[in-house]
Amino acid sequence: MLADRVLVQVTQTEGERRSRSGILIPATAQVSRRLAWAEAVAIGPHVRAVKVGDKVLFNPEDRFEVEVQGEEFVILRERDIHAVASDRIDGGTGLYL
Repeated sequence: MLADRVLVQVTQTEGERRSRSGILIPATAQVSRRLAWAEAVAIGPHVRAVKVGDKVLFNPEDRFEVEVQGEEFVILRERDIHAVASDRIDGGTGLYL
């Protein structure tokens, strides 16, 4: 990966799902303006807040899809990532300048 790019793999949730209130949502339903989670597979040298293996939250409309060796991945800019979920504890506040 080059510059501030992050390669992520989106976990596909196939089939129907249920809302918190128990409403059945069919697989064909499109939810507008919903952010998606994915796992970071590779990062560029200028990426500061994401490490390989982190889960990232992004807008599915701000992405570039690519197929590598038969698997589908998404390329994002670091600035298009809204949140990072990781198991590491680095003692920081999560803020940087």
